[in-house]
Formats: sequence, C-alpha cells, structure tokens
Amino acid sequence: MEDKKSRPGPRPGGRSALVQAAVHRAVREIQALGDAQQLTIPAIAERAGVTPSTIYRRWGTLAELLSDVAVENLRPDHEPEDCGSFRADLLAWIEQYIEEISSVPGRNMLRTVLAVDKPQNRVQCTTYTLEQVEVIRQRALARGESVPEGDAILDSLVAPLIYRLLFASEQPDRARIETLVDALLVDG
Repeated sequence: MEDKKSRPGPRPGGRSALVQAAVHRAVREIQALGDAQQLTIPAIAERAGVTPSTIYRRWGTLAELLSDVAVENLRPDHEPEDCGSFRADLLAWIEQYIEEISSVPGRNMLRTVLAVDKPQNRVQCTTYTLEQVEVIRQRALARGESVPEGDAILDSLVAPLIYRLLFASEQPDRARIETLVDALLVDG
C-alpha cells in the first residue's frame, strides 16, 4: 500500500481545484450558521456535493480540513497601503494586520491552523505575511530608502506581536507597535 505522504499532491486546477473550492465554501457556509455541531464531514460533503470519502481521502480529518480553510481565510485581500515612506507603510500595514488577526475570528483562525500537525499550513501563513512585507520593501527600495530584509521584519516585528496575541492574550497598542518598528529601523 502506498504511503499517503509519498503520493504527489493534487495538481493545480481541474477537478481537484473544483472539489477544494466547493468543500471550502461548504465549510465557510456552515461556519456562518454559527452551529458548531453542524460542522461535520458528512454535512460538509452534502453541502459541497461530494462524498464524505472524498473529504477523508483529501484531508484525513475535520481538523485538517478546518486548518486548510483557515489558511485560505488568512490570505490577504489586497496589497498594503502606500503611505509614502517605509516607516509609514510598515506602521499602517502592521496595525491593520494586528487588528484583523487579534479579532475573535482572526485568533480562531490562527489557533485552527496551529491545532494540527500540518507544517505546510504554517508555512503558507508565513508566506502570505512575507509577500505583504516584500511589497512594502520593494516600494521603499524604489523610493531609494534603506530597509531591513523581510526575515528581519518578521522576526523583530511580526513574531513578537503574534506571540503576545496568542500566548498573552494581549492586544498590542500603537505605542508598542511604534517601538518595535523604530527598533527595527535602527537595527535593520
């Protein structure tokens, strides 16, 4: 019997993409109803128009499916705002990011992603964040500004704020965010 982990993943597009979209949509629709007891693989399958075995074969468990949906929901909707300088762009972006991620749905999405041992979902969240940071960096570089590397921004700014949100249940205020940004600019 072939090991599930050694099989190649689904190819992009085609039937697999349609199934994923239908299943993700079904999860979001059931979640919107607000009744957690209705969030079952059979109910999701019925709403998505697939068999439960399709979901079990693709995701394995309800927790893994919910983690995938959470990662998709964490995908940014648009590029960061261009405020005219690296510091202003970074501040505007991180304040909005923290506001969204510290909301009840935002924290729930983070916890859902972390609830399963699926490293690729955590990596995807990091990728989304680095893509946003890179847009800000490239704008600043085009303006002739000196800016830190993306990983330095992640390590010095994003990571401490997310840590406090997840483990200290602390909503970082503007003063803390500005302190971290200013320290990054001095060190970076």
